[in-house]
Amino acid sequence: MVRVPARQGDWVFFVTFGQEQGDHVFDESITEDGVLSWQSQPAQRLTDDVIQELIGHDEQINNIYLFLRTKSRAPYCYLGTIGYLTHDSSREKPVHFQWQLLQWPVPHDTMDRIGLSPTTVPSPSLVEPTTQPSAGISFSAPPLPKTARQGVSSDDFRHRKSPDYSAQDARNRALGLQGELLVLEHEKNTLIAADRRDLAERVTHVSVTEGDGAGYDIHSFLPDGRDRYIEVKTTQGDARTAFYISPNELAFSVKNPGTYVLYRLYQFDKNAQTAQAYVLKGDLTAQLALSPLAYKAELQVAPDQ
Repeated sequence: MVRVPARQGDWVFFVTFGQEQGDHVFDESITEDGVLSWQSQPAQRLTDDVIQELIGHDEQINNIYLFLRTKSRAPYCYLGTIGYLTHDSSREKPVHFQWQLLQWPVPHDTMDRIGLSPTTVPSPSLVEPTTQPSAGISFSAPPLPKTARQGVSSDDFRHRKSPDYSAQDARNRALGLQGELLVLEHEKNTLIAADRRDLAERVTHVSVTEGDGAGYDIHSFLPDGRDRYIEVKTTQGDARTAFYISPNELAFSVKNPGTYVLYRLYQFDKNAQTAQAYVLKGDLTAQLALSPLAYKAELQVAPDQ
């Protein structure tokens, strides 16, 4: 790997599968979800400045450009930029990382040309719910906030090569719709169980009938008739998977703290139509760590003539 001149925090990775350095044979691969298992130089430790810089890499600010070949002496092929997923917190010399290819999937003809065969990783089994799920949803308390990037154990590193689900979720409208339908059914069943079938018949799938501009997905009710505005975020990842939320959705939660609810569905099983979930109520700006990804800019001062 080499630094990009005059661009602090930017790197270029040159990866050759099966490469040897001294007594060390690099064990590197890419999964079907675009997760790159990568190892540092054999002499590097977890505490090295360069390794700490890579652990703290933020793909929204800096870039790591990946050039890869599957055989030595073959030409390198550019596969786009990569983002940090995790690292092995116990192994060093070399340090083991997992990165997400941000432009994945690459074209099939590119993979054929360089001889890239993505590996298959068995999906981790879903956590068994402690109670019988209602309409496919089992609720739990929200997870504790993330601390600094601590990495994972060697066993988790080897067996859980999970992709960046947040990026996949943002592109997967079908997944989002399935999650909304699951919550819609749950809300109706809850009202029917409370002997409020009249309210259940008035529950509305607003994101379908009006589009995504309302600031919420479902208009439901509490059994006493009070309004309940529900935003649904769905992932196949775990409870800590980040999600994207629009300025409109945030603004609606601020304006309607007494009636706004966010259902975070995770470990969604599209075949069984089940999910784990936690719920956030009220003003989301007080409960979420928000990262700006883009700005709308206008001139604030007159430009120099």
